[in-house]
Amino acid sequence: MESNYKKLVVWQKAMLLTTDIYKIVKKLPREELFALSDQMRRAAISIPSNIAEGCGRKLQGELKYFLRIASGSAAELETQLQICINLGYLTAEDVNEKFSLLREIEKMLSSFMNSKKLISAN
Repeated sequence: MESNYKKLVVWQKAMLLTTDIYKIVKKLPREELFALSDQMRRAAISIPSNIAEGCGRKLQGELKYFLRIASGSAAELETQLQICINLGYLTAEDVNEKFSLLREIEKMLSSFMNSKKLISAN
């Protein structure tokens, strides 16, 4: 059964980003397996997961709460990607598309939160 959140472009883009992050963390050094790479996967997963959970809650206040968490996770992931660049684990070229997708997701989440016509979970 298809849920309403699966039709949201922001959720679809967040799922794409999550897949991309899982692929890119494989480039990190082995010593980061349970540190930075784990945090990046968790932050990435949090974005579409919180969009889905908020949509499943049915109340607009709860939806906005989970969208704010998703937005915070996007900012966390952006920071972690920058740390990877700063440490020389990844290049700007490695992450430019991820930064662009993150900015797009963050704008979409902001617009969604500020929308007077939040979706109904029915």
